[in-house]
Amino acid sequence: MAELPREGQLLAVESLPTKAGGCAANVAIDLAKQGIPVDVAGCLGADPSARVLLASLEEHGVGCEQLVYTDKFPTSKTVILLVAGQDRRYIHAFGANQAFSVGQINRDWVKELKVLYVGGLFLMPAFHLDEFLGLLEFCREHGVITVVDVVIPQNSPIPQDLGPLLRLSDYFMPNDDEAFLLTGLSDPHEQLRVFLKMGAQTVFITLGRKGVLAGQGNTCWQAGIYPSEMIDPSGSGDAFDAGVVAGILNGWDIPTIIRYASALGASAIRAIGTTDGVFTAAQAEAFLSTTTLEVQVSPIDALSHKE
Repeated sequence: MAELPREGQLLAVESLPTKAGGCAANVAIDLAKQGIPVDVAGCLGADPSARVLLASLEEHGVGCEQLVYTDKFPTSKTVILLVAGQDRRYIHAFGANQAFSVGQINRDWVKELKVLYVGGLFLMPAFHLDEFLGLLEFCREHGVITVVDVVIPQNSPIPQDLGPLLRLSDYFMPNDDEAFLLTGLSDPHEQLRVFLKMGAQTVFITLGRKGVLAGQGNTCWQAGIYPSEMIDPSGSGDAFDAGVVAGILNGWDIPTIIRYASALGASAIRAIGTTDGVFTAAQAEAFLSTTTLEVQVSPIDALSHKE
């Protein structure tokens, strides 16, 4: 849209596309586009929207056997309003996500995984942290690598002690706004230092148009972004996460993961929707063969002193 319609005005648009979305669905579809076998777990309602979502997931070859259903809530929906030159506006109905809990995740399925990705932590009201910590311990016992992304709604309660979550998560993936809410610090380098000091293994803090900051031990990596024409930035963070998971599965080092994940994130903004523009593995390889992204590496302590 060039602008939002005024009160009482009818705005005619070319189409109102309905697409798959949500943290788990986006990352699952993006991983499938990399040729990686993937299942998705979550909760849907018993309604037509669930069938639309299932059809999209199955079209991309995503396994849906771990999905559960409820008749208490409709399938979650989000309306994203795209106005030229402005940031997105979201209208969201939690729907069936309210009913999804850690106990609904099949541990026999989990223990056979190479990587368990959890998106939207703190967003799902029945997905309790103490139960999730037990799942993370189960993953560690069975050699399953865990990647945890967070979404923190406005006025949402935040745990006082993040230490157990950070120590049990192999990869922790907030953006800088979420990291601010979790640490009270506005400087991403200080956010990173705090997470690592609290026991985090590997941290990626996405910085929007400023790129990404990553840390592991006493080493920090920082990179900007690949230039890309922006049509819809929705889903770019999930695409970045999918690139990180792909890098973990391929055994890449952190700079290589950053370049690949950043390429997927940049590709996501090229089309309306959260996954339509995301590169396939072949497209990503072709893009990376002709485009460079500088990744700076520094000791975290030294870099913080510069700040």
